[in-house]
Amino acid sequence: MSSRLNNCIFLKACRGEKTDQTPIWLYRQAGRYMSEYHQVKGDTPSLQFFKNPELAAKVTCDAQRILGVDAAILFTDLLPILEPMGLVLDYLPGIGPDISNPVRNNKDIDDLRVMPASDTVDYIGATIKLVRSELPEDIPLIGFSGAPFTLAAYAIEGRGSKNYLFVKKLMFSDERAWHVMMSKITDVVIDYVSYQIDSGVQAVQLFDSWVGCLGPDAYRRFVLPHSKRLIESVAGNVPIIHFGTGNPALLPQMHEAGADVLAIDWRSSLMDVWQGLNLSAVQGNLDPLILCGDENSVVREARALMDSVAGKPGHIFNLGHGIIPETPVKNVKALIRTVQEYRAA
Repeated sequence: MSSRLNNCIFLKACRGEKTDQTPIWLYRQAGRYMSEYHQVKGDTPSLQFFKNPELAAKVTCDAQRILGVDAAILFTDLLPILEPMGLVLDYLPGIGPDISNPVRNNKDIDDLRVMPASDTVDYIGATIKLVRSELPEDIPLIGFSGAPFTLAAYAIEGRGSKNYLFVKKLMFSDERAWHVMMSKITDVVIDYVSYQIDSGVQAVQLFDSWVGCLGPDAYRRFVLPHSKRLIESVAGNVPIIHFGTGNPALLPQMHEAGADVLAIDWRSSLMDVWQGLNLSAVQGNLDPLILCGDENSVVREARALMDSVAGKPGHIFNLGHGIIPETPVKNVKALIRTVQEYRAA
């Protein structure tokens, strides 16, 4: 890694070091709210879009360039790594991800395959290399994966869920089978993240988007051992960011899993979590729906969050979840401009 890249403000903040300004990037910064995204995607089906290195690299770099954010994030989705395990994935209009053969019994778990990412998702490595060749020298590329629980939950439910009925039935009625499945998925994610690091990303974020359906005791029993093994297996190469949503009571256990940066959603006070857990680096945590209001409210709320941090080293500004399609681009640009021009009093 070049000296300019290693000393960029994003990586310095990941290490808890002081920076001249607060780095900012945004979940789904390359997404449907942007006309340029639609111009690139056109009629390409979502799954083919994720698997096309040229198209995925273009929207990754376009978003960083258009917004002027301090990091790019690899454009892909959480779920395609489940395909090589034997699951049949599609993205249905008006529904989203759909797995037509969800995991519902011991035979389904036994049938799950664990195969090398370099053989099964080589398009990810190709995309990373293309993006890295196009990005400015001092702009890092963030890779990512779904965390084991969220991937398992998708695999079991088959699509979005309100109550996670099938997930919780398996967890509480057959704990042995649950841990066998989680172990397989964790093995896949360890290899997948390692492949991204070897291909050229400068940081990795683990998205546990569905973990908020659990309480602290269930998280410790059913999730923490696997998240901890994953993070321990890939730690020390690049910064690891751990992000979960929905239940602030899980944050102490997520911190225990050992990531370098804890990313939190808008349901918690950033400073209360930061100080309460004695974290070296945090990421977050503006409510993404604030971006759907007027520009003045975006600036006001961003400044209020920055005022609460008061220049403390180790803050990476981000949203508490992804940008939604209805978000005005001008508000996103106003947010980024506000953070980049902010100076603590």
